[in-house]
Amino acid sequence: MGFPTIRPRRLRATPELRTLVRETSLSPKNFVYPMFFNAAIDAPCPISSMPGVHQFPVSAAREQAKAIKARGVNSVILFGLPKTKDDRGSSGLDPDGPVPRAIAEMKSAVPELVMMADVCVDEYTEHGHCGILKQRRNGEWVVDNDATIEVLAEMSVVFANAGADVVAPSDMMDGRVAKIRAVLDESGLVDTSILSYAVKYASSFYGPFREAADCAPKFGDRAGYQMDPGNAREAVREAALDEAEGADMLMVKPALAYLDVIRDVRKASLLPLGGYNVSGEYAMLHAAAERGMLDYERAMMETLTSIRRAGADFILTYHALEAAELLG
Repeated sequence: MGFPTIRPRRLRATPELRTLVRETSLSPKNFVYPMFFNAAIDAPCPISSMPGVHQFPVSAAREQAKAIKARGVNSVILFGLPKTKDDRGSSGLDPDGPVPRAIAEMKSAVPELVMMADVCVDEYTEHGHCGILKQRRNGEWVVDNDATIEVLAEMSVVFANAGADVVAPSDMMDGRVAKIRAVLDESGLVDTSILSYAVKYASSFYGPFREAADCAPKFGDRAGYQMDPGNAREAVREAALDEAEGADMLMVKPALAYLDVIRDVRKASLLPLGGYNVSGEYAMLHAAAERGMLDYERAMMETLTSIRRAGADFILTYHALEAAELLG
């Protein structure tokens, strides 16, 4: 009696059979939709480098919350563009700033919507860096790590008091998760979760975001505090440090160019893990589709599936609403 004929193709014969045995699936509930609220505008403003993505006035927050929930997406993360900026990012500490106001409006309209708030000073500083700057004796400007985490902790309290369920520090300063956790707890905000941008690379894929959030550095770059793209073991160490400091969830950013890192962090940690499908990755698909180089919807779904397959529990993505509509 010979061996049976092995035919893996049997399980690919029909759409229903392929769906039945699919190892990795997508759901709108896997998505976190990034949004930009601008205190200086009165109507939605399209972002030229990100087709289909807008800056919104706070007055649109309630309507947007309802529309997002109607698509089946349960989570958003907010970024703010203030009317004024300074060297400390003071506008990010204003309870009447665009993010706290939008959080309150969206939470009032759809209480079950998970409200996340990005915590960083780059959107609020004149220089566009992710930290408070200090000048060395040689005249060089560098980020002051310890001064920055004080501001980040204060900002986290402002956002949590406005109704944020999750604060998400994206700055890559050392010790900021521990500081934020301590200050939240001292403020009685013990139920506010921390999603740490634990692994954030100094990537070329952030270009469109810097237009969207008006946060391009006015000089230098962010390689002094964001991670080197060549390092993977360091990513596991960064994630472990943030977990030890009290992070409730971890994130790898960008996602698509760092699927191996997502897998490494997934193996090393039991915490919920997100992958940020960033602006450049989003714009790249649109640009290729506009030139007829690929099928946009198929490429979008394949991209999102790859991030989940690598080990991400959830995906922060500008594709969220489009993908949710396709998933029904």
